[in-house]
Amino acid sequence: MSVKQALLALLEEGPRYGYQLRAQFEQRTGATWPLNVGQVYTTLTRLERDGLVVGAGADDEGHVVYRITEAGRGEVATWFTTPVSRTQPPRDELAIKLALAVTVPGVDVGLVIQQQRSASMTALQDYTRLKRRAAEGAQPEDLAWSLVLDSLVFSTEAEIRWLDHCESRLRRAQLERPEVLLDEILAEEADQEANR
Repeated sequence: MSVKQALLALLEEGPRYGYQLRAQFEQRTGATWPLNVGQVYTTLTRLERDGLVVGAGADDEGHVVYRITEAGRGEVATWFTTPVSRTQPPRDELAIKLALAVTVPGVDVGLVIQQQRSASMTALQDYTRLKRRAAEGAQPEDLAWSLVLDSLVFSTEAEIRWLDHCESRLRRAQLERPEVLLDEILAEEADQEANR
């Protein structure tokens, strides 16, 4: 996520100080990606250093307000018109966990998949419930939050489909290599016998 470009996009609407930017960002994204206010001010300092924003004085309460520059407007325009790069996939902890689970002896991969599917189904229900609530609002921020929820719903649905696929692949692999399954059963029985 580019905090830099997101803050610049918010500043295009008018000068703001750090807490206002943080609040606006979280309101529009439904606090899906919470921002630390220290991160906001650090980013504003870098944007000022790079000539993308300038200090615009202080408001009546003494907050330092920032205003976007023409260079900053150009940066936002470039951001909005440039596709997000997918050249390097983000690290997916679940994919990494399953890849290791199928290769580390003694891991009950079926249980790992079941537990994740259950958690994903719960998340999907939560997102769907939130989406219904967001659809009731008529503010532009409600539409923004609703789009973020759509993304979360689609991602979670895809994850559940992928888990179903993984489970199916595991079953096929066990059918194709029953000796592996037999070895696992014998090893498990030997462990149980040793523990008696």
